[in-house]
Amino acid sequence: MSDELKAFLRQVLNKGLILDLDDRLRAEAIKAFEMIRDRSGLSKKRARELEGQARFRMMEEGFEAVCKLHGGALLDGGVIPMTQLKVFQPFMRFEHGGRGLIFGLAAMAEPRKVPTKNLSRTAGVSLNYQLSPRLDLDGAGPKHGDIFVMFLVARDREKSGKIEEIAVGVVNSGYSEFLF
Repeated sequence: MSDELKAFLRQVLNKGLILDLDDRLRAEAIKAFEMIRDRSGLSKKRARELEGQARFRMMEEGFEAVCKLHGGALLDGGVIPMTQLKVFQPFMRFEHGGRGLIFGLAAMAEPRKVPTKNLSRTAGVSLNYQLSPRLDLDGAGPKHGDIFVMFLVARDREKSGKIEEIAVGVVNSGYSEFLF
């Protein structure tokens, strides 16, 4: 990944935004755990499954709120700019110096692993075509101004209500590996 792109990511996804997201999403994880533990009355296995669903939905809400505070805009109508691709998760768009960045939330099954593929994320990573290694013999492939970046969260498998890892990642357009 080019130094120019790394600098762009650091400008748009600044330290304040990342720290606020880290704080908010860790708090949402604890809140989901406590809510299920204290109020569900479910067996341990069922409670753990419900906690995962609640945790991600609560994190989505927190992600959207924090991004709005830092100047992010929810994608209008759920459509990725300059495409026909529709998304069903909260993706936030940030702009800096005439360039755009689509920022999405994803849960990793385990630290440092590409998150599970879904329709929204597959649509998002298609924007990263120009970043992915390939033979571009005629230059006719898609070229978008925006790139897609994910805020990644891996739960702690040993401790309920805890987050093991939080990261920022750019996934290639084939949804097979991290580019950054």
